[in-house]
Amino acid sequence: MDTKSREKNRLIKHLEAAELRFTPARAVVLNEVLKYHGHFAAEELCKVIKAKHLKVSRASVYRAIRELLEARIIRQTAFGEKHRHYEHVYDEKQHHHARCIKCNRVIEFPCSQNEKSYEHLLKKKGFEVIDHEIHFYGLCKSCKNM
Repeated sequence: MDTKSREKNRLIKHLEAAELRFTPARAVVLNEVLKYHGHFAAEELCKVIKAKHLKVSRASVYRAIRELLEARIIRQTAFGEKHRHYEHVYDEKQHHHARCIKCNRVIEFPCSQNEKSYEHLLKKKGFEVIDHEIHFYGLCKSCKNM
């Protein structure tokens, strides 16, 4: 089964459990989200959908994003900005982000083995870790050399 079908099935199961339907609007949002390679904001997604003359309201896009988050198809990443960014979860290894404070370039890098010790400590305290992320802020190589 390809990624698109697998993620569609995952969303449908999530919606059925919440007694919701897989509507054409939800299908449009899912299809557009799966086309993104990297991070995206909800407003970006709204603009893309509008530019393609697809009839999905802004409210429907935001609801669908919330449902994709709940179904763990996408995850939210925060960069200290006023709006949220999202990225795919499927077929992706856990990673973190470093952002240049000058040019806003985002660099992704893999988690280290040392992070597993945090999960172990939290589990001992009865806390179930669902996801985590670490952000670093600084200057990229290009901006540092300017």
